Amino acid sequence: MSKDIIAALKENVIQGRKTKDDVGIDDSLADKPGVVELTQQALDDKVAPQEIITEGLTAGMEVVGEKFSNKEYFIPDMLASAEAVGAAMDILKPALESAKVETKGKFAIATVKGDIHDIGKNIVAILLKGAGYEVHDLGIDVPEDTVVDFVKNEKPQYLGLSALLTTTMTEMGVVIKALDESKVRGNVKVLIGGAAVSDEFAREIGADAYCADAFAAVKVLDSYQQAKS
Repeated sequence: MSKDIIAALKENVIQGRKTKDDVGIDDSLADKPGVVELTQQALDDKVAPQEIITEGLTAGMEVVGEKFSNKEYFIPDMLASAEAVGAAMDILKPALESAKVETKGKFAIATVKGDIHDIGKNIVAILLKGAGYEVHDLGIDVPEDTVVDFVKNEKPQYLGLSALLTTTMTEMGVVIKALDESKVRGNVKVLIGGAAVSDEFAREIGADAYCADAFAAVKVLDSYQQAKS
């Protein structure tokens, strides 16, 4: 029974159906339970939260990532799936806390000063939550001193910086310089992403990695985890 629920959960993530009211890509699922209902049902049936995440949510998003890479899916499709996963993670949070499930690490993310775009940032945050990271979203238009203070006080292992515009991407370098000057740069891996940036730009400003999309961010962080083990 639990395998059926997990299989249905994975499929509804792929379809981007947050609740039973959503049609999804395949309208044959209309009126059937969506990700929210299936996640709660799995918990009620005593399915382990980690199994729900790994076999249902993450497995579903991996398929979404493949479809996005192959241009079968576009940003609205990916966003619908990511929002469904985010809703599921909200339901799972109390169960994860009570089970004392350890996170893979603490990740902070911000859209840099002067930039108010947040779709890409939000998708990264949701996917990393689903992948087992403790995520702190610092918001949009975030000045460097706010980022530095968070790194100093909360000690995240990872920091994501997002910028959509060529006029704001230089703020990423400002943040990294501020981290250096505050003597905390060595404590945190910095990932950058956004339409305006590139791998070359990441090297130029001293970032640790460039992530073309949210799925790349998950892979990069997981590679750091594997290197530590």
